[in-house]
Amino acid sequence: MSKERLYLFDTTLRDGAQTNGVDFTLTDKQVIAAMLDDLGIDYVEGGYPGANPLDTEFFCSKPKLAHARFTAFGMTRRAGRSVSNDPGVAGLLEAKADAICFVAKASAYQVRVALETTKEENLASIRDSVAAAKAAGREVMLDCEHFFDGYKEDASFALACAKAAFEAGARWVVLCDTNGGTMPHEVEAIVTEVTKHIPGDHVGIHAHNDTEQAVANSLAAVRAGARQIQGTLNGLGERCGNANLCSLIPTLKLKPEFSDALEIGVTAEKLATLVKVSRTLDDMLNRVPNRHAAYVGESAFVTKTGIHASAVLKDPQTYEHVLPETVGNHRKVLVSDQAGRSNVIAELDRAGIPYEKSDPKLTRLVEELKEREAAGYAYESANASFELLARRTLGKVPHYFEVEQFDVNVEQRYNSHGERVTVALAVVKVDVAGEHLISAAEGNGPVNALDVAMRKDLGKYQKYIEGLKLIDYRVRILNGGTGAVTRVLIESEDENGDSWTTVGVSPNIIDASFQALMDSVIYKLVKSGAPA
Repeated sequence: MSKERLYLFDTTLRDGAQTNGVDFTLTDKQVIAAMLDDLGIDYVEGGYPGANPLDTEFFCSKPKLAHARFTAFGMTRRAGRSVSNDPGVAGLLEAKADAICFVAKASAYQVRVALETTKEENLASIRDSVAAAKAAGREVMLDCEHFFDGYKEDASFALACAKAAFEAGARWVVLCDTNGGTMPHEVEAIVTEVTKHIPGDHVGIHAHNDTEQAVANSLAAVRAGARQIQGTLNGLGERCGNANLCSLIPTLKLKPEFSDALEIGVTAEKLATLVKVSRTLDDMLNRVPNRHAAYVGESAFVTKTGIHASAVLKDPQTYEHVLPETVGNHRKVLVSDQAGRSNVIAELDRAGIPYEKSDPKLTRLVEELKEREAAGYAYESANASFELLARRTLGKVPHYFEVEQFDVNVEQRYNSHGERVTVALAVVKVDVAGEHLISAAEGNGPVNALDVAMRKDLGKYQKYIEGLKLIDYRVRILNGGTGAVTRVLIESEDENGDSWTTVGVSPNIIDASFQALMDSVIYKLVKSGAPA
């Protein structure tokens, strides 16, 4: 039996750009459009030409997309104007785009209150705008804004708006849950009614996430016959966001209810790049990835408790609904105060650390982990520190060097420009195979100065750490009062782009930082195969 085609429409560059704190550059838009095209998205909505200089410039030349249709967004003609006398419509027709997505109210209340016009004028605006874009040779679609709220208020008018667009030549009529408050069962029932008047292969869904149900509403619409889904990468969008394509795509591709009947443009090969796509967008926007995101989150395939870990090691299906590799993710068994022997063995296997199952040192390692986590260490977040602890307990870490002494001072003074500045100075004394080396360095803070000084001269090991750099530093106070304990997590990266995290815990923030820095340097030496 042949499958029906389901089309994916991405509005990250338009609706996603309305996310608080998100600002795309022109280069960002060009890179993301190419990334979406490579993923297999059918429509890439680039923005609103004429609304701002950036979007106008983006539509001056059409991106070279191999698969996706480049789409411009804008309003239907304004009330009281003709299509030929509306600058907004003119801008859309002039934009270098394959398709035009108009937006129009589909709610009698919105037409009356927001637009202050009549139902008849609203319907005429839809018909005229769609017909003009169709005559210009563009693929046309209409976002029926506030459709579901409008349908519940005045079903005949909401439906009339959708039918006006379809009858005027729109390829897609998209039903929008603009306020994001519609329930999945309502979406399914209403879309079912709409498809009695407009064929489902011309109907789309645009859901917002204000009740955390945008993905569920999109799937409900598909069940009812809609064959286009609009959404964004990582669920970007105004207020609570839009339907998350990073959740929808794997569900459509991997769940038999959808994959047996429907085909999307994302291949299995490209699905395996989804985690990379998701993280790339976050990196571009300087956002911390949501570790708990479905499918693509760092914790999506993580097991922590011992009994669960034991089952996962026997058969991953015991606690995984899909294979993590299908979306480019990976399985991870955490080591923590809930860890059992199974967790530790899984992590040793992942790290490639040899061991004997009968070795009593394994039991000692489990107990050591629990004791140290009780003291505040977080090894589930510090993979490199766990590996070093495991190697030390199993007797497999060379003694490279010893820090005999370090000193850190913070001074506030005037610089050569007469400006008041705060400068940190660190001095570190190390013993490398009997050679005593002293290094000093200034930094913009005590940890930065200590980091630079420690890595300034490690004698024969210096060449192994030349590409090492600190890329993230996180501090957490574990308890209150004057005796507060501080946990420091440091993320480091080497010349190959590999990264790892180390942890330090102490009542003294400098001491905790130093522990994490030491682990980072030693891990790099172990990783590089430096001789003892």
